[in-house]
Amino acid sequence: MSSADRSARPRLVYDDDCGFCTWWAEWAVLNGEFEPRGFSELTDAERDRLPDDWEECVHLLADGTVYSCGAATEEVLARIGTVPPAILGFLNGFSDYEGLRERLYRAAADRRDLLGKVVSAEPPVERRRE
Repeated sequence: MSSADRSARPRLVYDDDCGFCTWWAEWAVLNGEFEPRGFSELTDAERDRLPDDWEECVHLLADGTVYSCGAATEEVLARIGTVPPAILGFLNGFSDYEGLRERLYRAAADRRDLLGKVVSAEPPVERRRE
């Protein structure tokens, strides 16, 4: 990985065909330092970095690591400062936390049509102008 890739803004990959997902990405971009990338905008190289079932959830490409689903959501919240690192450190100390985090993520993701009736946004999400 090049030093440019390491210094790049973390890339938030989201389903830009989903109003709720777009709202979430927009919220993350407005509150943190992320480069948004909708599924429809992915390059072949980006898609190759993602897991086989990449269309099933959100991803964060950061510092050479790919975070997916609940792990991506947790990482975004941690980078924004919404969830203090001490709390995440405590939770990650439990052997069953990762499974619980992913089940909670899936419960929300499976209801994104319903959640989109409460909060929704139209793509594209644009990076905050500096």
